[in-house]
Amino acid sequence: MTAPLAGVVVVAVEQAIAAPLATRHLADLGATVIKVEHPDGGDFARHYDDNTAGQSTYFVWANRGKQSVVVDLKTDPGRDRLDALIAGADVFVQNLSAGAAERAGLLAHQLLDRHPTIVACDISGYGLDGPRADDKAYDLAIQSEAGAVMLTGSPDEPSKVGISIADISAAMYALSSILAALYRRDRTGEGAAISLSMLECLTEWTSPQVLTAAATGEAPARSPRRHPMIAPYGMFELADGATVLIAVQSDREWRAMAEGVLARPELGNDPRFASNRDRIANVDELESIISGVLAAIGADKARDRLRASRITVADVRDPLDVWHHEQLAARQRKVDVTTETGTARVFRAPFNISGHTDEGGHVPALDEHA
Repeated sequence: MTAPLAGVVVVAVEQAIAAPLATRHLADLGATVIKVEHPDGGDFARHYDDNTAGQSTYFVWANRGKQSVVVDLKTDPGRDRLDALIAGADVFVQNLSAGAAERAGLLAHQLLDRHPTIVACDISGYGLDGPRADDKAYDLAIQSEAGAVMLTGSPDEPSKVGISIADISAAMYALSSILAALYRRDRTGEGAAISLSMLECLTEWTSPQVLTAAATGEAPARSPRRHPMIAPYGMFELADGATVLIAVQSDREWRAMAEGVLARPELGNDPRFASNRDRIANVDELESIISGVLAAIGADKARDRLRASRITVADVRDPLDVWHHEQLAARQRKVDVTTETGTARVFRAPFNISGHTDEGGHVPALDEHA
C-alpha cells in the first residue's frame, strides 16, 4: 500500500526540536522532507553530543528520513534556491525568530499570499505579536512560562519536566494542524497559514491545573509521587523494594481495590474514602492504609491482586529499563537508521497505520542532498 503522505513535499527552515520533530513525523508518514540548513554548521542540534552512532542523539531522533541542503538565505542565489524549493512544495515549516521570518518573507501568511495552495506553518516561542513576541524561547523557558515547572517537583522545590515537553507539544500541534490543513486542501483546494506558539501549546497541557487555580484562587500544591486531583493515584513501594504506580479513576474502581486488593471491602464506602473528593481530602491516611497492606502481603501477591481486580499497576522504570521493555520487544518496536558515521538503533514511529511500516531511514549529513 502507498505511504499516507507519499508525494507530499515538505520544505523546512528549522532547527532545534519543535519544527524538526513535526517534519520528521511527516517523513515517517511518507512525505519527502527537505531540511534547509545554515551554511555555518547547519542545525545547531547536530552538535549537542555524539552519543548515538557518533551523532547527536536529539538530531538523530528528530531528523531521520529527511534530505539536507545548505542554503545561505543572506545571498541572492541562496534566496532564489529557497524560493524555487518553496514553489515546488506542498508544505513549508519554519521556526526562525518572528522578526527574521517576517524580514525574509517566510511567515505563513506571507507565503500563502504568494502560493495560495501551500500549507505553511510558523512555530514560535510566544507567538508573532504581543509583548513577548521577540523573546528567545527554548524548551525550559516555555516550561517555566506555562506553569509546568511549578507543577513539577517536591513541595519544597519546583523542577523541570524530564523531557522536552514544550518542544514536543508544539511539534504535535504543528503535525496535527498540517495534516488537517492538507485534508481540507484535498477537498477544497485551499492552502493554509498556520501559526502556533510553544507557550500556547504547552498552556493547553497545563490547563486543568491553571483552570483550577483560576477557579480557587490558589495554585495546586506540587505532589511528586501522587496525582494532585485523583486518589489513589501515585507511587507505592512493594515488599521487594520495587516502586509501582497504582491508579484508580472511579469510585467503582476504588471499591474493587478495597475488596480485591486490600481485603477490606468496608473501606469502599467509608465516608473518608467513598468519593474522589473524600479520598483527596484524606489522601495521607488513604495512602498509609494502602502502603501498609502492600508491605504485608508481598510483592507477587500485591501484583496478582491488583491485576485480578483490574486496577492499573505500572512499574516505575528508568530510561535504560525502557530500552529493554518486554512489551516493546514483543511488539518489535526497534528499527535501524543509518548515519554518515554508523548505524543507530531507535524506536519505530508510533503511527502503526495499516499498509505502512516505519523502515527507519537515514539521518542526513549536512548538505548531503545538495
